[in-house]
Amino acid sequence: MLDEQLHKLMATYGAPGVAVGVWHDGEAIFTAAGVTNVDHPLPVDADTLFQIGSTTKTFTATVAMQLAQADKLELNAPIRRYLPAFRLQDEHAAANATLTHCFTHTGGWLGDYFDDTGDGDDALARYVDAMAGLPQLTPLGRVWSYNNAGFSLAGRVIERVTGQPFEETVHELLFAPLGMERSFFFAKEVMTHRAAVGHVVDEALKPTVALPWALARSAHPAGGIISTARDQLRYARFHLGHDVAGQGAPARVALLGMQKPLAEAGSMADAVGLSWLLRKVGGVQTVAHGGATNGQLSAFLLVPERDFAITVLTNANRGRELHRDLVDWALAHYLGLRDPEPAVLARTPEELADVAGRYEARLSHLEVTVREQGLRVHTTPQGGFPHKDSPAGPTPPPSEMAFVGVDRLRFVAGPAKGGRAEILRDEAGRIEWLRVGGRIHRRVG
Repeated sequence: MLDEQLHKLMATYGAPGVAVGVWHDGEAIFTAAGVTNVDHPLPVDADTLFQIGSTTKTFTATVAMQLAQADKLELNAPIRRYLPAFRLQDEHAAANATLTHCFTHTGGWLGDYFDDTGDGDDALARYVDAMAGLPQLTPLGRVWSYNNAGFSLAGRVIERVTGQPFEETVHELLFAPLGMERSFFFAKEVMTHRAAVGHVVDEALKPTVALPWALARSAHPAGGIISTARDQLRYARFHLGHDVAGQGAPARVALLGMQKPLAEAGSMADAVGLSWLLRKVGGVQTVAHGGATNGQLSAFLLVPERDFAITVLTNANRGRELHRDLVDWALAHYLGLRDPEPAVLARTPEELADVAGRYEARLSHLEVTVREQGLRVHTTPQGGFPHKDSPAGPTPPPSEMAFVGVDRLRFVAGPAKGGRAEILRDEAGRIEWLRVGGRIHRRVG
């Protein structure tokens, strides 16, 4: 049935290739379909390499936790203990920021900053120096907003306490002990293996290859891992507490500590732990992360109390929709877990008009308009990813959203269907931000 569902969703969303791994009832299940590259096609299988994007953030946090367990760093110590020259535009934030702020996306500085600082071992050091110019959007520790820059900063701290490049530490502490033999950071490591390339799928479901392929080295701690469905399932089993490669069972106290709620995580989850996004489905806790690079997207979800995991790797910009549908299906099919559709709440025309307007963030601008009993959101990409000077990608179709609570909204139609949004107000009760996709968008009109 998993195969059938996968092929159905690939046809719906036009994904050229997908690899899936499921851990259920003590068994690993793999399925894959499609091709790596529509211009130079090779069949996708469980050992095909995909960019996992921001699922990498959980690796960075796991390494930091391991170093903390070894008394080599403290997650709640000021970052300046390890990087005395660390600077931001806001001196209070720079002086008091910790790794916990980084791993919970509560640093408050501009997070979607993708500066290519070269391929050398000094890439992260140069990136952190450039962070001195980043504006502080919200006070330190006050507001949850997805922050890639914080993870690159954490990667630099890891380099300082280990005395070696970030990538070597991840290999030493995770890839090698877990037997993740097909997990890499660099294109030169990937090029001798079967690897997927990203694609942009148009409205007619025609895919074209997305370029550039590689992320900048400065983004490696935030999203640089290239891996396979098989390796991702090994990593999942590690976080579920299994002895994956004869190394002994992991330190569950530390790993479970990463899965405890530390801050609200509006619009992406109920809460955030140390990098993990936490959400209850059917009353049961899930622990998840996903990722997106240039035309490649990943999903990764654990249900610890049911010893269940699923990873989905795709090479299409519409992979997020496929992930959403396939993961929801898998939770229902294997575990009987499903969330009821939230009740849509009626709002007066005046209340809807209060939300309408323009909202801006680094990667995208939003135009919210009133439509019948709800709201329509037009998203205009601004570029800036995968490099700070990258042009804007295609404009997606609009999505419809409706109120489901006080200042809480849910997307009910369009590409963002199923996603959440929140209104954040200032002390006077005026709308200041709209949080969508984990990012806060400032109201400008």
